[in-house]
Amino acid sequence: MRRWTRRQFSYAKDLAKSLNSVQRFDTPLPEATTPSLDALQAYALGRATSIRGEFAASIPFLQRSISLDPNFAMAYAALGSEYEFLDETTLAGEYVRRAYDLRARVTELEKLEIESTYYHYVTGDMEKARQVYELEAQTYPRSARPPGGLWLLYAQIGQLDKALAQIREVIWLDPTVVAAYGNLVSAYTYLDRLDEARAAAQQALEKRFDSFLLRIQLYRLAFLDHDAAGMENQVKWARGKPGIEDEFLQVEADTAAYFAEVKKSREFLRQAVASAIQAQKKEKAAVFEARGALREALFGNMEEARLLAIPASGRSDNREAQYSAVLALALAGDTVRAQLLANDFAKRYPEDTIVQFNYLPTIRAQIALNRGNPSEAIDNLQAAVPYELGAITVALYMCPVYVRANAYLAAHQVAQAVGEFQKIIDHRGIVRNHIVGALAHLQLARAYTIIGDKSRAKSAYQDFLNLWKDADSDVPLLKQAKAEYANLHL
Repeated sequence: MRRWTRRQFSYAKDLAKSLNSVQRFDTPLPEATTPSLDALQAYALGRATSIRGEFAASIPFLQRSISLDPNFAMAYAALGSEYEFLDETTLAGEYVRRAYDLRARVTELEKLEIESTYYHYVTGDMEKARQVYELEAQTYPRSARPPGGLWLLYAQIGQLDKALAQIREVIWLDPTVVAAYGNLVSAYTYLDRLDEARAAAQQALEKRFDSFLLRIQLYRLAFLDHDAAGMENQVKWARGKPGIEDEFLQVEADTAAYFAEVKKSREFLRQAVASAIQAQKKEKAAVFEARGALREALFGNMEEARLLAIPASGRSDNREAQYSAVLALALAGDTVRAQLLANDFAKRYPEDTIVQFNYLPTIRAQIALNRGNPSEAIDNLQAAVPYELGAITVALYMCPVYVRANAYLAAHQVAQAVGEFQKIIDHRGIVRNHIVGALAHLQLARAYTIIGDKSRAKSAYQDFLNLWKDADSDVPLLKQAKAEYANLHL
């Protein structure tokens, strides 16, 4: 198998037209194992588009490279990565597995890239992925790819200081990776270093390093700053952009739910699903529906939660969709169905770190709570402690902490419950606009009420009711909170 280098490519006289095309897009020519120069060119354009954070737009280039060379392992791996970023995990798995099967044909560097992608995205074994990333970084210290993978991995498992160090390393090694700047803003936000997040975002905009990743973080920063106009500016930027608009509609659904504007949240969800389907993101649509089910369950709208969760759980093998749907069913009291689905979930992803040590312990803990066994719930969640600050996967939002706090409350270990609810409130950069962040205030108020601390209970109720001052008036949880607050004054 011939491996083309930049020098060989640039000296090929019959490639002037291709070279000019690539240079016009300011596209570096990668080294990759393929006998087809046209496939290499398409691959180069796909990679360059991805580096700008335009994941959906990179896919046609990468698909063309595979059509020109059906054994182009790195193109399969790159396609898998793009689909993973778009939450189309079934397609991602298919392409990465194909790359993994072809890895004997490639160079040592390419083999390391393929294996780290395989462990990270297909099996989900974060320790194996970390080891390969580290080996790749040691062997090829000038490559920005290993720290890019490690940034994502550490953010997913909740080692946020390490995640920040890795994304800063990416930018130091290759300042042209546009997508890294949005990730840098994310890293600072997760650590609640909001001034640095704002400064990083401003620097990116000044350099014209704009991307979807940056814009979604600008929205979330605006939310944390109580800046409605800032959020709307980002929504306007996304409007009408295929493959991007749906993401912002989903974020708007979360924001509306955070303030208990339930009808508005449902409408945003409907639009997000329609936009995702129109953009041919079927798995993403299922993720949105499953997250909608989780919101409904947290509101206490049990029937609505089941109506969304049951079809969503069967519509996609996407891990996030499965987790959100099954947890929604558990929260909605559909214990038998949740248990069956959780067992199947465990069998399908036996090596997946996040599934085994974050998702499943949370689901099983809620099932134990449903069965009146808070001690079992607390025990189940011990496995999640090292991973509970995981911040990238949008279904996380410190749900293990929230369920553990409720388990402590049910076990009458109120001091421990207070600590867990406060942990959620103190990590605004991770929770952001998810409803769990609002509900932590209500549950904290209830905990203080149990131990007779009326002053702190009143303060927590006031914080919660202020968040929900524009809530739909018929939300059952709001009515309960208002009645509980009134009882404190009797």
